[in-house]
Amino acid sequence: METLMAYVIGILFAASIYMMLRRSIVKLVIGLIILSNAANLLIFVVSGLTRGSPPLIPDGAGEVTGVVADPLPQALILTAIVIAFSVLAFAVVLIRRAYEVVGTDDLDEMKDTDT
Repeated sequence: METLMAYVIGILFAASIYMMLRRSIVKLVIGLIILSNAANLLIFVVSGLTRGSPPLIPDGAGEVTGVVADPLPQALILTAIVIAFSVLAFAVVLIRRAYEVVGTDDLDEMKDTDT
């Protein structure tokens, strides 16, 4: 399973780099979204794909026994998802305003509007 996920992550990173190298600002933002998803998957795979019970200690026990899921990568990914969504919302508003002012989404044509 880890090998398959490694290929999927590699494909997502390659697709995101390809999208970010395009001339359209919309494709740039789509590439950033794919890049953040690939990074989230990478954190999950590196932390280990083990299925287990939640990391809860029963009453009276001094430590967790048995196989448990690691909560740290889940917390990191949850935070990363929230941050990525806020960056996406800001980028959409910024793209809309830039399109209203310049009239195009081509990055090369946006450079020509500098005065």
